[in-house]
Amino acid sequence: MPLGTLYVISAPSGAGKTSLVKALLERLPGISVSVSCTTRAPRPGEQDGVDYHFIDRAEFERLVAAGEFLEHARVFDNYYGTRRATVEARLQADEDVILEIDWQGARQVCKAFPEAVRVFILPPSREALRQRLEGRGQDSEEVIARRMADAVSEMRHYDEYDYLVFNDDFDTAVTELEALFRARRLRSEAQRERHAATLAALLEDAG
Repeated sequence: MPLGTLYVISAPSGAGKTSLVKALLERLPGISVSVSCTTRAPRPGEQDGVDYHFIDRAEFERLVAAGEFLEHARVFDNYYGTRRATVEARLQADEDVILEIDWQGARQVCKAFPEAVRVFILPPSREALRQRLEGRGQDSEEVIARRMADAVSEMRHYDEYDYLVFNDDFDTAVTELEALFRARRLRSEAQRERHAATLAALLEDAG
């Protein structure tokens, strides 16, 4: 079985998921964030293989037909998906892998990969979420209202997840995420494989 753990991390826009994951990566080695495939064109500054794997629609549809994706979705006129082989290779190499996807993608992943650990990031209140969205200074009131409605719709699925992290105090939320990852690495079946020689030496007959 894989030594690493697959994590599905979801959150409404503005909850701070991206910042929390970035801080977690700085604190804890051995974690990678899966890079999705997409059919949309690269935006300025984006790099193929870093931000996304940019492929054309025909190739994407071929991969779907071949069962290559753990999850995939159509968002407006573009497709997005997570390659199964890439994720499994990293897990076998004792890496923890994070998928940052919404609740619909999480459902697909957990059907294909039931042992995935699901984590949902929540804001401390609706007021705090609105303040964060407004603080970006990028969106009109109409856009913010739509994002708030989408956020509430997303948050209704919190009970489909194994763990909830409330991002009220940022440092506390990162520490809670780190504790979860560290504890999962100590599960018996993984430690048994990692330290097979040590366990054999500890348990060998004294005679």
